[in-house]
Amino acid sequence: MVASADRRESFGVDSSMFHHRKPANGANKDKSSDVAVYTISVVGGYENQGFKQDEQSGDGGLAKPPPMGDDDGSDDHLPKGKFKMSPKEKWRILKNVSTISLAFMVQFTAFQGTANLQSSINAREGLGTVSLSAIYAALVLSCIFVPTFLIKRLTVKWTLCLSMLCYIPYIGAQFYPRFYTLVPAGVLVGLGAAPMWAAKATYLTQTGAVYAKLTDQQVDGIVVRFFGFFFLAWQTAELWGNLISSLVLSSGAHGGGSGDNSTMLSEEELRLCGSNFCVMGNHALDNLERPPDSEIFEISTIYLTCIVLATIIIALFLDPLSRYGEKQRRADSQELSGIQLLSATAYQLKKPYQQLLIPITVWIGMEQAFIGADFTQAYVSCALGIPSVGYVMICFGVVNAICSLLFGTIMKYIGRMPLMALGFIVHSTLIWILIVWRPHPNNPKLFFTISGLWGVGDAVWQTQMSGIYGTLFRRNKEAAFSNYRLWESAGFVVAYAYSTHLCARKKLYVMGVVLCIGFVGYIIVEIRHSIKARRLRRLAEDPKSEPLPDETVNETDDEKDDIDDEIIVTHL
Repeated sequence: MVASADRRESFGVDSSMFHHRKPANGANKDKSSDVAVYTISVVGGYENQGFKQDEQSGDGGLAKPPPMGDDDGSDDHLPKGKFKMSPKEKWRILKNVSTISLAFMVQFTAFQGTANLQSSINAREGLGTVSLSAIYAALVLSCIFVPTFLIKRLTVKWTLCLSMLCYIPYIGAQFYPRFYTLVPAGVLVGLGAAPMWAAKATYLTQTGAVYAKLTDQQVDGIVVRFFGFFFLAWQTAELWGNLISSLVLSSGAHGGGSGDNSTMLSEEELRLCGSNFCVMGNHALDNLERPPDSEIFEISTIYLTCIVLATIIIALFLDPLSRYGEKQRRADSQELSGIQLLSATAYQLKKPYQQLLIPITVWIGMEQAFIGADFTQAYVSCALGIPSVGYVMICFGVVNAICSLLFGTIMKYIGRMPLMALGFIVHSTLIWILIVWRPHPNNPKLFFTISGLWGVGDAVWQTQMSGIYGTLFRRNKEAAFSNYRLWESAGFVVAYAYSTHLCARKKLYVMGVVLCIGFVGYIIVEIRHSIKARRLRRLAEDPKSEPLPDETVNETDDEKDDIDDEIIVTHL
């Protein structure tokens, strides 16, 4: 990554001056070996400068000329970001992507399985939903202060390990679920989740950029493909987590009569399910009765083992990101204060693309909260019984995983907009169906169909929005993905906050409005981005040309990030 900001400022040289350095003709290829060696200069990454650029713009001052260097011709003044790499390194990159994907799959086998049951097994006084709300409320604050600080101090790899361990107390609290155990444990999960997801996103985008250069492919396509593969593995956690809970609950005394539980409900009671379901008024339904503690303890023990295993996978098998240009923050930069970290996140919010993407990012959190809490409780548990929750959510996870891989692959052929349009159509249609549909145990296939289709839409948002953030804000990846998690978490918090106060019908109305607003904001981003791309192509063909008046777009540093100048590969 780039040299420290202090070093660049002292020389008065922008890192872009080194982007077009060409090797001497006599050094283009190593004649002693048939294997090409690449010199990769990684100059992308997060610069936590707050509002420094605003302060410097418009001062009219001239940058200091670069020093001439030492007499011996050394390049000690150059940014310390260049390193040699064999083309075979691409296989090691794929191994690392597989490792981080596997670890997250095992990690979220435990967490997703636990979270999907919270609104059902801890339904009394909304304890389960409150604990989930605490997770994402803490995650909002964590996104602002924790990720950049923790990644700077521990590096990406060890940030992942520490953050994963933060999930252990929440799983352990299932042995004694009370407000004073579940809620504090949920807060700890939220504090650890933000740096974990920011570190994961930084790792995938950075290695994706290096892989693209080694294979001579477009960076955008590789990053989206890496995210697609990651979410393929991550979404299968829904399968394994729910399979574990369903098998345990179905084999126990509570699950043995799941079908009998549903038939015990009268037609009058079934009318209280679906969009008519209200959390505060339906506690007396037999299908919402908590399973025996022994079954919950068995499930939690399995989940705790998964958390420990995921941490071991990262610690033993993931290469540190320093291998691919991670900045050595301990040695190269001074410790940043909390105010500076906050200013970096706030500065990201000044960017027009970020502002326009906020509603659709909030929607992603709301739709995940709905399928994991409201759909499972108001539709599945109410009509079919708690043991059926896992099986229905397995369908969601399997379809989501398959579509994550599929959409990440076909994006390069059909583009991003058709996929985003698909997600909008699928989810808007499902919202209307859920409003008018009356769930009944005699039609179990409908539960699986709706769950699977919801997974199709969620796969679109997960893969494409991660790719959008990774490509639009390449120079500020950590701050951008912190904002992504912040606003996604805000969607979770909003959904869980009104979960116990609004009936399902009103929740669906709110979600429909947010989805429409978010999709409009996304369309505006695509239009602005296409206008800028045409201007850049015209300027590349004729550097003296100027943008037409109707195509003028105000430039900010994030709008320059998609110029492919971050990594330069030359044959030695």
